[in-house]
Amino acid sequence: MSDLSNKNIIVTGASGGIGNSIVKRLHECGANILASGTKLEKLEELKSKYENIKVLKFDISATNQIEEFIENASKELGGSLDCIINNAGITQDNLAIRMSLEEWKKVIDINLTSTFLLSKYSIKKMLKNKSGKIVNITSVVGHTGNLGQANYTASKAGIIAMSKSLAIEYAKKNININCISPGFIKTAMTDKLDDKFKEAIISKIPSSRLGEPEDVANAVIFLASDQSNYISGETLHVNGGMYMA
Repeated sequence: MSDLSNKNIIVTGASGGIGNSIVKRLHECGANILASGTKLEKLEELKSKYENIKVLKFDISATNQIEEFIENASKELGGSLDCIINNAGITQDNLAIRMSLEEWKKVIDINLTSTFLLSKYSIKKMLKNKSGKIVNITSVVGHTGNLGQANYTASKAGIIAMSKSLAIEYAKKNININCISPGFIKTAMTDKLDDKFKEAIISKIPSSRLGEPEDVANAVIFLASDQSNYISGETLHVNGGMYMA
């Protein structure tokens, strides 16, 4: 098991299915965790479930407050920051000719712009430590495209390219920036899919099953740990072979 003892780690989108699994695995590895999300009840559940976890309600769409959020989150963790897991994001699907400018901008602003700002202000903290890790959660559809998701796929592809640029800029400062690109994972979102659509998705996955949230969380543990110290600017695909880079 990777040892993350005394590592101060922020997780955004912690109140969702994948976020919950990430928090669970980080806790098992001994990390000091600041779990953030928009659903306070879910965050309080995490706090009651795991020892020494800090929670902070925050909506990453509030871009003008992100610097303050990173500052407050770091203070909750004792003043320093070793890693941030940028897991929060939204979808607002529509066919391109029906997609409003508002639908386009909302997804781009929350998924891409907010992830940039979270990374930017985290890097400022990490520069003081002379080390750090950033793990950005993207999506398989950021590589393949997807029907009705021009905004979402653009935001996720943008995160990948942005992460590579940040990785180049801060490699000499011992800050590693990587992405994890999940395929179709069992979450509340996929549970709502009708059986025929779900079967069509599974038919395209060589492993013939949807992934588990734990599959993504295990990849996070690797990239957050010292085992990945010589890896930066990469995307780790967790999709059962659905897409092979």
